[in-house]
Amino acid sequence: MEKIIEKAAVLIEALPYIRKFEGKTVVVKYGGSAMTDPEIRRSTAEDVVLMKYVGMNPVVVHGGGPAINRNLDRLGIDSVFHQGLRITCDATIEVVEMVLAGHVNKDIVNLLNLAGGTAVGLCGKDGNLLHARRIELEDGTDVGHVGRIVNVQEHIIDVLCDADMIPVVAPIATDRDGGTWNVNADTAAGEVAAALQAEKLVFLTDTPGLLRDKDDPSTLIEYLSYDDVAPLKKQGVIGGGMIPKVEACVNALDHGVNKAHIVDGRAPHALLLEIFTDKGLGTLVGHRTG
Repeated sequence: MEKIIEKAAVLIEALPYIRKFEGKTVVVKYGGSAMTDPEIRRSTAEDVVLMKYVGMNPVVVHGGGPAINRNLDRLGIDSVFHQGLRITCDATIEVVEMVLAGHVNKDIVNLLNLAGGTAVGLCGKDGNLLHARRIELEDGTDVGHVGRIVNVQEHIIDVLCDADMIPVVAPIATDRDGGTWNVNADTAAGEVAAALQAEKLVFLTDTPGLLRDKDDPSTLIEYLSYDDVAPLKKQGVIGGGMIPKVEACVNALDHGVNKAHIVDGRAPHALLLEIFTDKGLGTLVGHRTG
């Protein structure tokens, strides 16, 4: 009986959030262990499908770095990075597009469909969804086919959401000349969320959130204000792969997204806990003060 009462209590706690977010868009950056651990893959897919069932519009944007690395290794192509960006030559962009828009994207679509959803896979070339330009670095390094998004055709995603489908977006972009651009998946998620004026942007990561000490989970920063971003970058607290996530959160908030979260994707049902409970998980990135 106690377990039944506990389940009822959980449902009651979720009810106001279900009402609040009905019809709202939530962009989920899918990455880390949520993409590799079989149990977490299943629970994450269930979370996304449940969000759709209760009237929300989840949109999934994914990466796939480890899968790209494995395929490059098989072909004898070195994985080279500069300032956190994958140097993407002509041979590398072919592999990146094949892996992200092909294997990884369709694997996620299949996962969501098996969980009871109706998912549709896209990359930025589909319907000219994502337009990009070459990234120009201050030090002049040529990183090849690495782009930054300059336009999102958000109506394509809107049409799919209105048809009760779950869009799954691979961060491959195009340009006016039909070129192919590899875009950082965190950055792409932020741009998609901004274009959709999403209610929430949620990053699933392999840490509890932003930590003051990366080796100590007890140092979790539950609320990160804009004013703290620059100082924490200088201190190295925001570093490595956390930089594009935080920057994407800030960009999304600047362009109308209501809330941005960096959440531990290793926790079962992390999305549901973040969206439908009072406490939530991870780090909430907040708007500027004053």
